[in-house]
Amino acid sequence: MKIEPRRIDAVIANPSELRAILFFGEDEGLIRELAARTVRGVAGSLSDPFLVVEIERDNLGVLRSELASMSLMGGRKVVRLREAADTATAAVQSAIEVDGGGLLVLEGYGLTNKSRLKTALEKSPHAGVFACYAMDKAAIGQQIRATMTAAKVTIDPDAVGWLADHLGADRGVTQSELDKLALFAGPQGRVDVEAAALCVGDLSGLSLEDASFAAICGDVPGCDRAMELSLAEGGSPVAVLRIVAGQLIRVVRVLAMAAEGAGIDEAMRALRPPVFFKREANFRAALRAWDLVSGSAGLERLWAAERECKRTGAPAETICRNAVLAIAGRAAATMRGRSAGR
Repeated sequence: MKIEPRRIDAVIANPSELRAILFFGEDEGLIRELAARTVRGVAGSLSDPFLVVEIERDNLGVLRSELASMSLMGGRKVVRLREAADTATAAVQSAIEVDGGGLLVLEGYGLTNKSRLKTALEKSPHAGVFACYAMDKAAIGQQIRATMTAAKVTIDPDAVGWLADHLGADRGVTQSELDKLALFAGPQGRVDVEAAALCVGDLSGLSLEDASFAAICGDVPGCDRAMELSLAEGGSPVAVLRIVAGQLIRVVRVLAMAAEGAGIDEAMRALRPPVFFKREANFRAALRAWDLVSGSAGLERLWAAERECKRTGAPAETICRNAVLAIAGRAAATMRGRSAGR
């Protein structure tokens, strides 16, 4: 079933009638936040070894058995799949056929309304589906006022307008910045435009997705800033590497189809999920920054960095940052070379 925004808090607070919940869309921060709230609400913790199990996307074969098994210590078991994609549709449907008492929490960052997984779960009486899209200015304004009211801080209308223009690409990042601003003002304090500008940077348009597109398009400063924000807000270095690699894989696929004679537009339409319409210009820019050879080399660099991040004691954030910035630097060099050759 489709979960309406007005019901999401109630559903998360009591998902007892559901066997699965999918959070999907373009707002990675909101997806992560709602999934974490759901897991914590059911299991009492995000890391209880007896109640919480995380499944990797390449290990879907155990999904059904994990969801059906009971916790040895009592309580409702939660199975979490962070990188849910359409390729998981059959495994997910099979897993929720039988009520084993557990709850499956799926994070479908990048899935669209036409997603097979989303469509299948929306039709199921045992599953809930919630769309997580970037907020418009009205919604950002509501979030600003609600945060300041809860913190007993007065905020000028002009400050609300300024913040709405400079926040909002990622709900999780936005909330973190607002919490910082409320702490800066203090209870009974007041926030004007000057205080807002002093405390909150210009974060409009910056998210993990922006970091990935900036990397493959050769925008080194933009990539560095967006990646820094994502990591600061709790983003996993491995997740960052996988999202950048995922974007580069899509570029390489289009280039491969074009090499076989397909037109660029035709090849882009063949991608699943399709390129989000607001990202088409970025994607086309990336196609000019890569070829099949350099794209394959870039993917090898990202995959090697992921393996390095998983080694005990390795400085994961540094490895991630170096690898992603190397990708951005390579794309930037290609773009400069093409500009000079004109």
